[in-house]
Amino acid sequence: MLALLASGSSRSSSNNKLAESENATQNSNMSWGTELWDQNENLAIHTNRGIDALDKYANFLRDRVAIETEYAGKLRRLVKNYQPKKKEEEDNEFTSMQAFRNLLKEVGDLAGQREVVSESLQMQIIAGVTLLSKTLREERKKCLSDGANLQQNLTTQLSSLDRAKRNYEKAYRDSEKAVDSYKRADMDLNLSRAEVERYKNVMTSKIQQSDDAKNEYANQLQKTNNLQQQHFNMLLPAVLNRLQELDEKRTRGFREFIVGAADVESSVAPIIARCMEGIVKAGESINEKEDTFKVIERYQSGFTPPRDIPFEDLSKCDPDSVQDSHYSNSTSNSLTIRGTMSASKLKKRVGIFGIFGSNKNSLTADGQKEDFSDLPPNQRRKKLQAKIAELQHKIAQETNARDGLMKMKIVYEANSSLGNPMTVEGQLNESEHKLEKLKVDLKKYQGFLEKASQVPVATSSPQANRNQLQNGHRTSRHSNGSADDHHDDGDDQPDDAGSLSRSDSEDNVAQIQNGHNNNNNGSSASPESGLGTSHTSLPGSGQGSANENAIGDDTYYEREVETLNPLGTCKALYPFEASSEGSIPMNEGEELQVIEIDQGDGWTRVRRANNTNGWDEGFVPTSYIECTLYA
Repeated sequence: MLALLASGSSRSSSNNKLAESENATQNSNMSWGTELWDQNENLAIHTNRGIDALDKYANFLRDRVAIETEYAGKLRRLVKNYQPKKKEEEDNEFTSMQAFRNLLKEVGDLAGQREVVSESLQMQIIAGVTLLSKTLREERKKCLSDGANLQQNLTTQLSSLDRAKRNYEKAYRDSEKAVDSYKRADMDLNLSRAEVERYKNVMTSKIQQSDDAKNEYANQLQKTNNLQQQHFNMLLPAVLNRLQELDEKRTRGFREFIVGAADVESSVAPIIARCMEGIVKAGESINEKEDTFKVIERYQSGFTPPRDIPFEDLSKCDPDSVQDSHYSNSTSNSLTIRGTMSASKLKKRVGIFGIFGSNKNSLTADGQKEDFSDLPPNQRRKKLQAKIAELQHKIAQETNARDGLMKMKIVYEANSSLGNPMTVEGQLNESEHKLEKLKVDLKKYQGFLEKASQVPVATSSPQANRNQLQNGHRTSRHSNGSADDHHDDGDDQPDDAGSLSRSDSEDNVAQIQNGHNNNNNGSSASPESGLGTSHTSLPGSGQGSANENAIGDDTYYEREVETLNPLGTCKALYPFEASSEGSIPMNEGEELQVIEIDQGDGWTRVRRANNTNGWDEGFVPTSYIECTLYA
């Protein structure tokens, strides 16, 4: 049974193939010239519609090219608009931002592929369709013109045949009438012989004319039949077959152009697929844990959370401390970890502080201090390490450049025809100067890093120094310009071993005191007093004497102490040993009044109650205190 079914199915499939081959053969043998010999007008309309359809497809492609071009352009603009700005470059280390940049790159590649599709369609498909349409219209016009000429010739021949036939019919009727008249005249006895002869001659003439018309008619008929046979069997089929070839050429071109447009799209499909794979890969590369770790690395200050607030027993406190506790219990605004607020919220320093308070020579291009001492410890170390790595890279590059110049000089000295060695000498000197400057900067930043690396114990556990007593001479600046010496009992311990390192401004003060940075009048400047290491003067004013500067400084302090009210309170996070003029010492946990906030130089002006002289006033490092401003 299965064998019969299999044989039946095989016979049916073979029959189908045979039928298809017969249909194909039959279709190939069929032509417009034989099958549509009488449909000349319909064929003309059909071919015109076919070419119009081809033009319509060309217009479709033009519109699509415009859309592709516009789409690619908008993608380009989109990618450009969402490129990370320069101020956002610091966020590029996060995997999410890196993935977004890779996404933009892949979208840009997608735009490029859409541009490729647009250009290929324009150059290959649309140009081909336009050329084919123009060629087909010209060929169709020629075919229709030839067909019209053939039809005109046939019509002319048919008209000649019709005229010959009418002439033959008229001549035949006239000859019949002449014969009839002659017979009647011959039978009429009243007519003379001459008259009968005249009728006979007329009859003979009409018969001759009839015979000539008959021959002409027969001749025109033969010509017409021959022309008609040639027209419908050869000439017209040839024209119609040319129209058929023209239409098949259009149809074949239509197919090729559609397939070609698809091939253009398919040619960029693998690249687009790779772009999609790149986008997926970019998305999969995002690691939330890694980004979290990088956020910690970026913003980790190295400070420890504040200790518990101690209980204040008012019955055991002095009256002055009661007034201080009133300030600390007021509603306040917390500061940042640096202990500063926006300068726009509070009044800036005035007088001589406002003129000389900024030390631009010690600031980097982004407004930070040269040693990054205004940053938290961890961030400072990272900045310094990055700066050291950058300097080492520059030194390596400059060293390679110098070695190359040295080799060039040696070659020039060995063979003077290649060049003058003296031309390299200037470049070598310049390279040596650059290299020396880079090495000095490297040594300086390595020193900064060494100082910054000495404080991890204090930053990690400031409570370890809670009971540590500070020794040494402490100088506090009073409103009347006097100074008191305070001595605390306890073991001698170095200040740097148990506290945060001071800012580089204190190092500048130390350099000033050692005579490394003096101005023309011999006075020194310290960051605590708001003066930078480079002294400037007002335009048009000369430099006064040291006494005038000192008097002006004291006068400013007197006026400022009288007019400034406390802005809030602060608590010392770490002990601070005053080492330069203008600063005051403080113990860990001590509470002070804030009378002037940090102006960007890393120092805050504070004061404390003093039972002897009223108030002690001066500057302390902002990173050593936790400030609380009044509401």
